[in-house]
Amino acid sequence: MSNFRYLLLSISLLLLGACATSRKAPEAAGAVPYGPAEIARQIMASEERTHDFIGFALYDPELDSMVVAHHADKYFVPASNTKLFTFYASLKMLGDSIPALKYAVHGDSLLFWGTGDPIFTHMDVKNTAAYSFLKNRPEKLYYIQAPYTSTPFATNWGWDDYNYYYQPERNVFPIHGNIVKFTRKDSAQYTTTPAYFKRLVKVDTTTNANGDAFVRAWRTNDFTFYPKLAKANFSVEVPFITSPALTVALLADTLKRPVKLVTRSIPQNGKTFYGLPADTVYKRMLQVSDNLLAEQLMALCSGTISDTLAVEKGIQYALEHYLNDLPDKPIWIDGSGLSSMDMFTPRDIIVLLQKLLQERPKERLFPMLAAGGQPGTFRNIYKANVPFVFGKSGTLAHVHNQSGYIITKSGKLLLFSFMNNNFPVSSSAIRDEMVRIMTDVHEKY
Repeated sequence: MSNFRYLLLSISLLLLGACATSRKAPEAAGAVPYGPAEIARQIMASEERTHDFIGFALYDPELDSMVVAHHADKYFVPASNTKLFTFYASLKMLGDSIPALKYAVHGDSLLFWGTGDPIFTHMDVKNTAAYSFLKNRPEKLYYIQAPYTSTPFATNWGWDDYNYYYQPERNVFPIHGNIVKFTRKDSAQYTTTPAYFKRLVKVDTTTNANGDAFVRAWRTNDFTFYPKLAKANFSVEVPFITSPALTVALLADTLKRPVKLVTRSIPQNGKTFYGLPADTVYKRMLQVSDNLLAEQLMALCSGTISDTLAVEKGIQYALEHYLNDLPDKPIWIDGSGLSSMDMFTPRDIIVLLQKLLQERPKERLFPMLAAGGQPGTFRNIYKANVPFVFGKSGTLAHVHNQSGYIITKSGKLLLFSFMNNNFPVSSSAIRDEMVRIMTDVHEKY
């Protein structure tokens, strides 16, 4: 054999060997095709690694089938995933605009009362319509406390969270979001909003056990400022205790005109003054997970069926009339999810997500929700030039959940509910696991 023919034969054998090796490489490397089985394997591996209890449901609406279901029929504490149910109930029970207040004119007197609207002089949701209405009316102002049977805190809320911005009290006529805001820039004198509470703040030059710069007394609206614990720049929000008398005092202070509290029944000929578009309230409630807005929306819902407002009444009506076809009967306690007694299953949430898509096309629905990399609770996760996750997170002690919609690179729209309860690690570790798995779904499914 000539050297040339020998060289050709050697090259041919090498190429054949390379091709054979290439065909066998995936099997040899143990590669697993990405699909439902691999997603389920990752969920179970994460559960074992973090000592977590995971409920997971991934649903394909185009095929009308569950892609993956892991403990999807088990009950989990939903935390702020509850707000998705509040959103749906509000879509079904409220109109396009939020009823800001109700009123009746009797001679030279304007009688008015609350509807549960949380936006009056809210410091983060600018709306002056109801304020201007009351301020500019020529009649004398008389406030009536509308019937309201919900307690300031819902069942199983943490009593020791009373001092923190995320747990303001519920009532029939919220003002300033039912919080006092203390702000300071560059070590200057801090400001108090509303200024009404400034006289109730005392200074203590020591420190306190919990390390907070501002602390309200347990059952009074007396506040203490601890300068040693304050930064040069701060914005601190502390809830205040609500009451009809304080509502009237704050109204008079804010409107700069007299307002009197009267005890009488609600007039039968009351008119409704409408405030913000409902979508504006829904969007803030969902994207930043505003607890007061969620609670008050359910109170507003109850006002469509009764003159006596109650968060619980709105919830019960929604369960009986709009959510009676869920696969598992929810245990729904409050509007926000602050109660650890709320219980939903992942497959319930999938059905709810389907219902939301029936109420609104995704072009109108997705902008309401938190989106990956955008302002809101998903701002630091799922970052991409084009957002691919839209939904709601939920966090309590030993609870971290995400539910919503994910768009894959292949163009598929999937619905998901990823619920984590009873884990001993940090919620950030659980969040990282969720982001890793759901990003894989986006990239590979």
